[in-house]
Amino acid sequence: MLTIKIALLLILAYLLGSFPTGVIVGKVFFHKDIRKLGSGNPGSTNTFRTFGPVAGMSVLLVDVLKGTLATLLPAIFHLGPHPLGIIFGMVAILGHTFSIFLGFKGGKAVATTAGFILGYNLAFFCVCAGIFFPMLFITSIMSLTAMLCITLFFVFSFLFHDPYLSAMMFALLILIFIRHKANIIRLKNGTENIIPFGIYYWLKNK
Repeated sequence: MLTIKIALLLILAYLLGSFPTGVIVGKVFFHKDIRKLGSGNPGSTNTFRTFGPVAGMSVLLVDVLKGTLATLLPAIFHLGPHPLGIIFGMVAILGHTFSIFLGFKGGKAVATTAGFILGYNLAFFCVCAGIFFPMLFITSIMSLTAMLCITLFFVFSFLFHDPYLSAMMFALLILIFIRHKANIIRLKNGTENIIPFGIYYWLKNK
């Protein structure tokens, strides 16, 4: 019975992660498909650039909450040890990245990863937020910030003496770098999109 319960909740975690927030916001409120605009990515960054800050922040919030809720499912349903949340968080992240509703395509896992961290370890989330936002302010480039930060998150995870967390951060490091292959090429070519705020943006447009 417990096995069936866990299996059903894992499916729920995947479906939560798969929820195509950016696509739905684009089609419902703007009557456009975000996948055909900008970078073509259905995540919050492309939504922000294409439809504006309100739409972008709405997608970001929902995508973060997807990861948080999925990670908390074992606690909500009293399934067992706390580290079980890592499995549920990873399933949600994979759902976001390979959404069943988008032909097994999707976002780049950044927002849902943040949601997982929030649901799994609040103290670690605060550390990560303290790294992420200043880094984004300095670089003005979301993709570069994501890759630099996930690397630092992996390093800082060892301070929490949680081997499950460190293993998860290493897996996410690999996933996020793989999902940013096109961004890495654009960064090398100097053609990567920048966010219209922050030090690099201001210096570039000075």
